[in-house]
Amino acid sequence: MNNYETNRQTSAIPNNGGAAILADPEHRSEGPGPYVMDAATLKGDDVVNTAGESIGTIEAIMLDVASGRIAYAVLSFGGFLGMGSKYFAIPWPALTLDAVEKRFVLAVTRDRLEAAQGFDKDHWPAMADRQWATELHAHYGVDPYWIGNDEYEARRAAERVTTERYTPKL
Repeated sequence: MNNYETNRQTSAIPNNGGAAILADPEHRSEGPGPYVMDAATLKGDDVVNTAGESIGTIEAIMLDVASGRIAYAVLSFGGFLGMGSKYFAIPWPALTLDAVEKRFVLAVTRDRLEAAQGFDKDHWPAMADRQWATELHAHYGVDPYWIGNDEYEARRAAERVTTERYTPKL
């Protein structure tokens, strides 16, 4: 455990490719959270590194619609009042939800984040591109969220065959 986590414990619930959760083991909240949450409530949440330095805010949560899994959080970094901000796609498993402080932790330095491939609000990458996504996951040191999901891959292959079979030829 690093020094950031000394007073909290990581959730005992396996994350299965999701974000880890730091929570006070003595505290049980009423209602949703921190294990099931409305994605809209996460927009604007602060993101810090393990040294506690602010490195941005959550701009969006990106869902892989076909698998029903969260693929990425989009981090907004820099700029002033949203102007000139650079965006970064962060693989969901690279983040840790700090439920006590109500923020996310990303185990990267500012320099490592700035070295990542970013984008601006008007020019987003093709996030479904597996080559781009594989490189992104490698940059943050996490396995791609689709790895080991044979059922997902089989369903996508079946969808492609069905789409090809029933797509009218013009």
